[in-house]
Amino acid sequence: MPRIAIIGTTSFGITLGMVLARSGTDVSLWARTEREAIELAKAGPNPLLTNGACFPPKLAITSSLSDAFANARAVILAVPSQSMRHNMKCIAGYITKSTLIVSAAKGLEIDTGKRMSQVIAEEVKPDLHSNICVLSGPNLAPEIFNGLPAATVIAADNEAVARKAQKLLTAPNLCVFTNHDMLGVELGGSLKNIIALGAGITDGLGYGDNAKAALITRGLTEMTALGVALGANPITFAGLTGLGDLIATCASPLSRNHYAGVELAKGRSIQEITNSMTGVVVEGAATTLAVWRLARQMGIEMPITETIYRVLYEGADIHQAAAELMNAEAAHELAGRKWKLFSALKARRRA
Repeated sequence: MPRIAIIGTTSFGITLGMVLARSGTDVSLWARTEREAIELAKAGPNPLLTNGACFPPKLAITSSLSDAFANARAVILAVPSQSMRHNMKCIAGYITKSTLIVSAAKGLEIDTGKRMSQVIAEEVKPDLHSNICVLSGPNLAPEIFNGLPAATVIAADNEAVARKAQKLLTAPNLCVFTNHDMLGVELGGSLKNIIALGAGITDGLGYGDNAKAALITRGLTEMTALGVALGANPITFAGLTGLGDLIATCASPLSRNHYAGVELAKGRSIQEITNSMTGVVVEGAATTLAVWRLARQMGIEMPITETIYRVLYEGADIHQAAAELMNAEAAHELAGRKWKLFSALKARRRA
């Protein structure tokens, strides 16, 4: 029977495997070593996600890539963004023309600033590029794991490919929508982590809900501005992978990036915070660096990203940085250096 291979024993990788296996899909979860596979099978799902649940019969844990990809109709890469390229090099030889390649990572590669779909494309044969999809949305792993309803988006350049992936990934508590704006979907899932760090900082400093609402809204505009400048559809950022993911990540105590922002407000360094978060990754930290570099290269004004960057990488005083951000010189809501939001909206109206 066809199965889905999942690369990455992250909380989201385990969650997707559990959800799909519960819905009747055969799933192979690949662990990097035999020892990891044995220990994970013995320990069960991440205790941070559940209390005593067992892996369902249709979920097999293996350290063998041959076994993981046997009869696999799709592979989901639920790995940290900075390890995506390494993982793709490991599995590229096992991917066939009929295998859907789904990225569930939300981040940009630091060294290149590239999106995960671009990284994947560089590591597989050109005739497999049309099989690449991205999965993104307001998807907090513990809620999905515990059966709470959620919606997500699968995006691919080819609508038929997106629909194939949609059919494979839909589960009773996971509604999967399709989109063909891969660029916008990936950027939304990546950039919202930067804004979530800022939202955590505002909460940690006790700025209140008015300030956080302003930060989230201005953050969405900043995200959209960069996306439009790179060629994304501005409407994408009003959907699940933009506004939806932004709300969940900025508001929920389950959000790692929001938590990291709260801890930053206490005076802790990002290195200290991430070192204390065993087994999880704060994607917003790496993404901030990658986006800061990209914005500088393009000459685009991104004040929130700039502020978070200074806090993370230049040791800026967090109280002063937050105050400067909230008291920034105001202009029109959609105005910014090299932003194309006005022209994008005019083009939409003419269309």
